[in-house]
Amino acid sequence: MPTVHVQRSDGSTQVLQVPLGSSIMRAAVDAGVSGIIGECGGAAMCGTCHVFIDPAWADRLPPPSLNEDDLLEGTAVERRPTSRLSCQLRMTEALDGLRLSLPDFQR
Repeated sequence: MPTVHVQRSDGSTQVLQVPLGSSIMRAAVDAGVSGIIGECGGAAMCGTCHVFIDPAWADRLPPPSLNEDDLLEGTAVERRPTSRLSCQLRMTEALDGLRLSLPDFQR
């Protein structure tokens, strides 16, 4: 099963097993990752699954939708060039090994 490496704000890393086709947010919430809330359940309505994609991986992801782009403007922690909503990132074989980090907090 593909993996995603999640670096928390304290520097520790958790490796997630993410089923193909599943959102990274869903896998993180199911694994109890502290720092990803997913308040809206993955409907891209809340911004509480904000993550920072490792720059080495950023170009491998599809571009954000207009809705995702708008939501990233209102996240609790300021948006970065590699900011994404993890609910909008579906696991594929090409993303096996993806690395991302979490903001200090979500709202």
